[in-house]
Amino acid sequence: MDKVLLEAKKELVYSYISSKEYRPLKFKEMMITLQVPKKEKGDLREVLESLVADGKITIDVKGKFKVSDENMLVGTYIGNSRGFGFVEVEGEDQDIFIPENATKGALHNDIVQVKVLEGRSGKRREGVIVGIVERKTDEVVGTFAKSKNFGFVVTDNKKFNRDIYIPKEFTKGAVTGHKVVVKITNYGSKEKKPEGRVVEILGHINDPGVDIMSIVKGYGLPTEFPGPVMKYIDNIPEEVDPKEYSGRVDIRDIDTVTIDGEDAKDLDDAITLSKEGDIYKLGVHIADVSNYVKEGSVLDEEALKRGTSVYLVDRVIPMLPHKLSNGICSLNAGVDRLALSCFMDIDSKGNVVGHRICETVLNVTRRMSYNSVQKILDGDEEECKEYEPLVPMFHLMKELADILREKRRKRGSIDFDFPESKIILDEKGRPIEVKAYERNSATKIIEDFMLIANETVAEDYFWQEIPFVYRTHENPDPEKIQKLGIFINNFGHTIRIGQDEVHPKELQKLLKKIEGTAEEPLISRLTLRSMKQAKYTVSNDGHFGLATQYYCHFTSPIRRYPDLQIHRIIKENLRKGISDKRANHYNRILPEVASQSSAMERRADEAERDVEKLKKAQYMKKFIGEQFEGVISGITTWGLYVELPNTIEGMVKVTNLRDDYYFYDEESYTMIGEHTKKTYKLGQKVMIEVMGVDSLARTIDFELVEEEPEDDWDEDEIMSKVKEYDANGETAE
Repeated sequence: MDKVLLEAKKELVYSYISSKEYRPLKFKEMMITLQVPKKEKGDLREVLESLVADGKITIDVKGKFKVSDENMLVGTYIGNSRGFGFVEVEGEDQDIFIPENATKGALHNDIVQVKVLEGRSGKRREGVIVGIVERKTDEVVGTFAKSKNFGFVVTDNKKFNRDIYIPKEFTKGAVTGHKVVVKITNYGSKEKKPEGRVVEILGHINDPGVDIMSIVKGYGLPTEFPGPVMKYIDNIPEEVDPKEYSGRVDIRDIDTVTIDGEDAKDLDDAITLSKEGDIYKLGVHIADVSNYVKEGSVLDEEALKRGTSVYLVDRVIPMLPHKLSNGICSLNAGVDRLALSCFMDIDSKGNVVGHRICETVLNVTRRMSYNSVQKILDGDEEECKEYEPLVPMFHLMKELADILREKRRKRGSIDFDFPESKIILDEKGRPIEVKAYERNSATKIIEDFMLIANETVAEDYFWQEIPFVYRTHENPDPEKIQKLGIFINNFGHTIRIGQDEVHPKELQKLLKKIEGTAEEPLISRLTLRSMKQAKYTVSNDGHFGLATQYYCHFTSPIRRYPDLQIHRIIKENLRKGISDKRANHYNRILPEVASQSSAMERRADEAERDVEKLKKAQYMKKFIGEQFEGVISGITTWGLYVELPNTIEGMVKVTNLRDDYYFYDEESYTMIGEHTKKTYKLGQKVMIEVMGVDSLARTIDFELVEEEPEDDWDEDEIMSKVKEYDANGETAE
């Protein structure tokens, strides 16, 4: 149903249900009462389901519809392996705790109606689930166990905390230890387990590659492109047709470079740079993916469904087939390619004093890697000789990037420089090295140029008042910022908070002030935790972290759908302008594009994080019994998280702090011993011993190692001193 029509019908039905004359009715009764024709049965169902999803109406135990009371909310259920859960409600910062006996059979990710209980003590709200609006999971991945007459599957996702019963005829020949994909056929109840059938056997739990594939399938990440999509791309040429050059700005004779990681294959951005007087002439050229991915095609529908490319340790799950992402849409050196370019004139203070967005045809001069550019900037003779004609441009890039970064710093842009992980696997997928991956000057240059292009495009289209997709980052929750302010007072730091809001510059100044101090890791993490998650929106709500009012994602249409979407809008606007009819079209489709893209980005982030945790857990198996120094990176009621210098994090369970009974003080973010008053704080250095690893749960167990006092000798040391005394005939000190 059309969105406008749906909203109109919702208004009518809601006014009827909320009227004084209305008495709760079942769906069939409502059909009769409202005299809805049979052919419009589906429309009424859609209207009612939408009102339930909005939290405006509810369904009672008899299946009758009635107006929700003010304590009734709709949200996403987040399960926990211990039986209880939480409900996240959009637009609300605090989630609702659901005790184990009040989940009503809800499973992780289900959309539920929850009644918030009044008069409960404690800070966290508590509720009971009164109805399940929508089941969000119909397939799960887990480990199969065979019994005589049936099987059951223990799910990999511990938030989905119920085993699934598999009747014998639906086991598909799986044996104990097989990783399987299960289709849920019955969601069960409070007393009865969910039921399902095995639809795919991924392999044995110990087979190479099965571990990562289990995560891929568990998140519902697509592993292959459907037949119609592959058929569609058969008609896409391998090389650019010269007929496509018509109407484009030809920049093939300008020195152009791509700068990417050594192993990157989808090269979607290229740079040109020169200087005239005091003005830097920067060109950011982005692969014209929309030239090949047409709106409404099967390829476009698949790209929107995926939303983003997913980068796992051992593979990339691309948004677009390799024929495009590594072929005609990749800005490979020495071949003609189509691009959408943003040319910017930038003054010596980093201000964009003029710009032009246009369609271009280019031919990349050299494909550069971050390492090569870094060597050139460091003056490496061999590297400078290899790329001699381009060396002045790289130094000019560094010069401009420094100016742009300084401008962002002055306005308050926040840069969290936490190291990323670099995990090296052998040919069988076993981790052989885990280390911190640090950004160098070359990676920062590209980041700076992409940021300024994204800002310039967003500001241009905002002022043109054309429907668009922005990348927004809301201001932090005032309560969290107040808590951060109180906490950093303990360290002699302050942040200025005005009218319940903080300017990003205040947080940036704080991070600068603590640079190199013992409390830096602690305060940096707490500052990050006080921030909200960035997302895609159709309204230009600004980007808090970057301290800018205008921001979008323009620079990666090969791997992000919002970039591809706005490329279409830009090109249509450049060619013939956006008519009222097309503006209405974009206003209708863009909210769903933004919502879907944000959801798929979160899915990709979670899958990438889980694969990293899995490989880190596998890597630490070889270090069981060994000791390392680490930093307390997190504290919860059930233990201390400790991060090692190589970015690996493990947990010291509170039950393993045996010298006292410890409790977590939420106000000061410390773990305190009840009798000894001994404290453990975020950012504190500690020695740990690796005690165990659970690859299935992707967890690592640490135990704290107490350092022995220097004068506390062991028995062997004492005996050696005695022998020394006997030999020398004098007192051993």
